[in-house]
Amino acid sequence: MKNIVWTKYNCIYCEKAKAVLKSKGVPFEERVVGDGWTKVDLLDMVPEAKTVPQIFLWGDYVGGYSDLENYIEEHGMSNG
Repeated sequence: MKNIVWTKYNCIYCEKAKAVLKSKGVPFEERVVGDGWTKVDLLDMVPEAKTVPQIFLWGDYVGGYSDLENYIEEHGMSNG
């Protein structure tokens, strides 16, 4: 499964998540709710989603931005 980051425009945490992933060299597909993707599309993948970003890495559902920070630390990606 590819890496997917669900976002929306004007979302500070979405921008932070994308910046962190780019800084780690992690390729991802961005799916912008309201620009080719709908909230229904997001909820089909993450039924309990209430916020964005919603992040999937290497087949794992990570969660939101703070979950991404934890994931990076737990998987030894902290030092780039």
